[in-house]
Amino acid sequence: MSTLETSAMALAADTLRCLAADEVQAANSGHPGVALGLADVAAVLWLRHLKVCGADPAWADRDRFVMSGGHASSLLYALLHLSGFGVSLEDLRRFRQLGSRTPGHPEFGHTPGVETTTGPLGQGIAAGVGMALAERMLAARFNAPGRTLVDHRTWVTCGDGDLEEGVSHEACSLAGALGLERLILLYDSNGITIEGATGLALADDARRRFEGYGWRVLEVDGHDLAAIDRVLTEAEAPCGRPTLVICATVIGKGSPGKAGSAASHGAPLGAEELRRTKQALGFDPDQAFVVPQAVRALFGARAEAMRALRDGEVARAEAILAADPGLRARWEAHRDQPLPGDLGALMPDWGGKAISTRSASGKVLNALAPVLPWLVGGSADLAPSNMTALAGLGDVARGDYAGRNLHFGIREFAMAAVMGGMAVHGGFRVYGGTFFVFCDYLRPALRVAALMGVPTVYVLTHDSFYVGEDGPTHEPVEQLPALRAMPNVCDIRPADATETAVAWEVALRRRGGPTCLMLSRQNLPVLDRAALAPAEGLARGAYTLWQRDPSATPEAILIASGSEVALALEVAQTSARNLRVVSMPSWALFEEQPADYREAVLPRAVARRLAVEAAIPFGWERYVGAEGAVLGMTGWGASGPAAVLAEHFGFTRANLAARLEALLED
Repeated sequence: MSTLETSAMALAADTLRCLAADEVQAANSGHPGVALGLADVAAVLWLRHLKVCGADPAWADRDRFVMSGGHASSLLYALLHLSGFGVSLEDLRRFRQLGSRTPGHPEFGHTPGVETTTGPLGQGIAAGVGMALAERMLAARFNAPGRTLVDHRTWVTCGDGDLEEGVSHEACSLAGALGLERLILLYDSNGITIEGATGLALADDARRRFEGYGWRVLEVDGHDLAAIDRVLTEAEAPCGRPTLVICATVIGKGSPGKAGSAASHGAPLGAEELRRTKQALGFDPDQAFVVPQAVRALFGARAEAMRALRDGEVARAEAILAADPGLRARWEAHRDQPLPGDLGALMPDWGGKAISTRSASGKVLNALAPVLPWLVGGSADLAPSNMTALAGLGDVARGDYAGRNLHFGIREFAMAAVMGGMAVHGGFRVYGGTFFVFCDYLRPALRVAALMGVPTVYVLTHDSFYVGEDGPTHEPVEQLPALRAMPNVCDIRPADATETAVAWEVALRRRGGPTCLMLSRQNLPVLDRAALAPAEGLARGAYTLWQRDPSATPEAILIASGSEVALALEVAQTSARNLRVVSMPSWALFEEQPADYREAVLPRAVARRLAVEAAIPFGWERYVGAEGAVLGMTGWGASGPAAVLAEHFGFTRANLAARLEALLED
């Protein structure tokens, strides 16, 4: 970088500093320190290395940029503004205001150029791993000698807080094992967190830590513009490994009174300190949101260069696809992920033999996978138990990304966050499995997926105390109501193999949020659909499975989900009373139905209702009402054979029948 270029870059970095500080000051809320400290690295990256196009934020082969420390969003918004992403100065002025395009942390789908929702520290790193993995998997499918359709990198910025969070270990360990060389992590190493110096609680040697993961590690003075340019060029060079660039920076760089201190981290600089900062940087202290013309020109030239690059690459890709209709069809299938009109015709024939819903799920996956090439997934080292493996379709491994079975290792949190990164990247529909009780480990990433509205699928098996001998540490009781409390998550606990098949169809057709399938370890009878309502009723969340006399108002309604549906049906069918059995696999889907449908299934005129579910009954009051009751768990599970535990906890025909009679006689 020449002296003239360095001078122009320095002005660009200082402009970013002032814009970011102005945003925080205008909001009287935010985190200016990281934005000021990281501005030099950001300026060099965006002006000389990052392959993005503000005129086409959705360009398929763009580089992905993730700010894992999302509290530094003011810097990202300043970059998006200068780079032509349609973020205006007025948007910057409305930083952190209700309804603005510049919320406090980056939100996917809300601001053009934001690749994923970040904020919960560490998750942006894991999402970046997912993006880099998706890039390698697409490249393995569509690139060939003389033909390149996929050629981009994933750049992630992170700070000390991101690396302290445990999910960073999970994700970076996985990235090293997979050799994701297109992943570049820029570590803003400023030695400061909210409480003070990082030495209060952090003594890690980042270099040795990442070398232990199998990463390439580079280091640079994060304020030496020419050195930053050189190290980013080196980071781009292929090496068969992901790269960590340790950028030594000063938090609050440019602020005379707060640089290098925790005081600049989580609060505005203050009016007077902001004036002093602008003076120190050579800007007019009495003006806000100023962009020198030279900086506008610099970013404008980069934007034009990126537009030309984008146009050329898109034209070349179109020529490749036009010459090969089969390749185009596969490319568009991965992009659009279409489903056959009648998925049901592809489903297995269940016969009459009892089967666990986890096994049924595995059979469904293997029936669908051959016609859904974009469907990929795996498990947190539990594929033989979760039944998530796709037979004969290969493994994704270091240097070989053409397979469809992902091995996340024993890393539930990273698995879910990586899945989210793959989902926002595009090209694949991804599922991941673990035991239901361990959804507590992945819950923070499930929450971000729900916030973003991405269609990841979680295969959560061993769904109740029927796990048996493993005992209460492996037996979920409170997880089901906790999951149902999360907005935009579709909960499905199917009753048998036929409902499991429909559950997968619902999950694959759902595009606006994650779906969780809670599946049994124990075998369940395959319900006789010739005598009962069709399993397609699952798609509406709840449906009348059986009633002795459908023409009359039922005396009571038994409501159940999952493994308890067969128990409720058995009790109802052996009673002389006119009872209705409702299978209710999904509260979320049921609440989406019109009021008249919900009334038809659970008529207000029938106040005597008994719900049965092998979980804490919290929340069932909305469906059983004041005169109803719930047979559920009242505490933890226990260790013992499943049949013994069913007797112990009262999930028997005799106990349920007695509870029902007591309700009817009350």
